[in-house]
Amino acid sequence: MNVPYFDLKAQYAHLREDILLAVDRVCQGASFILGDEVSLFEREFAEHCEAGYCVAVNSGTSALHLALLSVGVQPGDEVITTANTFIATAEAISYTGAKPVFVDIDPCTANIDPALIEDAITPRTKAILPVHLYGRPADLDPIMEIAARHGVAVLEDACQAHGARYKGKRVGSLGRAAAFSFYPGKNLGAYGEGGALTTNDAQIAEFARAMRDHGQSQRYFHDFVGYNYRMDGFQGAVLRVKLKRLDDWTARRRELADLYRELLSDVALDLPQDDPASDCVYHLFVAYVDERERVREALQSCGVQTAVHYPRPVHLQKAYAALGYGPGSLPYTERVSDRCLSLPLFPEMTSDQVRFAAEAVAEAVEQTSAVAVSN
Repeated sequence: MNVPYFDLKAQYAHLREDILLAVDRVCQGASFILGDEVSLFEREFAEHCEAGYCVAVNSGTSALHLALLSVGVQPGDEVITTANTFIATAEAISYTGAKPVFVDIDPCTANIDPALIEDAITPRTKAILPVHLYGRPADLDPIMEIAARHGVAVLEDACQAHGARYKGKRVGSLGRAAAFSFYPGKNLGAYGEGGALTTNDAQIAEFARAMRDHGQSQRYFHDFVGYNYRMDGFQGAVLRVKLKRLDDWTARRRELADLYRELLSDVALDLPQDDPASDCVYHLFVAYVDERERVREALQSCGVQTAVHYPRPVHLQKAYAALGYGPGSLPYTERVSDRCLSLPLFPEMTSDQVRFAAEAVAEAVEQTSAVAVSN
């Protein structure tokens, strides 16, 4: 059996007629930049996130950048975050001229460890930026308490967590602002780049709307030096079609994740833990295995495709060498990076494909362990 890591073609087959109608609406109205489809998507996505406002932009990275600017992050400031994330989290901090300050993760969840945040706060700390990694909400209550004590903002990197809930509340509605990515492979993916900032603060929303459009609050009147971070009309139209299916897709992801957990329960690997009070949306289903590359090769040979998120943590990337973090500085993050393996998971996946993939994983892990013992 062939088990692809992800299958956007299968998803499109179910959506084709609705997508073509939506794209045609954009062409008929010639609203190619922002426009009605984007405005309607903003309203609908804000409602989905249970947030007051949504500002659609051209990427999740841009949404992170605007969120940081909206709470006043500037050169010389520090922002506390995790290194177990895609580099865009740190890049957005760097765009403001601020310094990313990395703390280690909770090895049970792979999210930022709230117990380590307070010791990282300095007089320069302006914000805390937790990431809801793999679609699993970060533990926000203690983070919010720490931030309140020190007078700093909490911003959510929700780029992998569309529709997730933390203790009953949607992510994207909990911090001062949140950033979402609509990269095609995300749970809610555009047909190209796309992103959004959500917030309950009207001033932040107004600021972000101006900043995404060259700093103008009305045409040709520029209050700030802004950016061209506008969303295309086509992406707004596509996202509106997909948003209607998101809850059903999420439910299916959870069914498949539960099946994986059942089938892998006796296999010699580790799985991140879910908080029973929160809802993970399983953007990724990640297992931690020893001898990862050997396991990947074995899976590839029997038709099971996998991915790695992320093989080198941000603090050890060459781009951030100047910050001075060396090997061993964030041991749990580094351990996860050495062992993480993303297994196939997408809503169109069949239960038989999950069973085949899980059986292949079990066999690959057993074989790899036997080789390691013999050596």
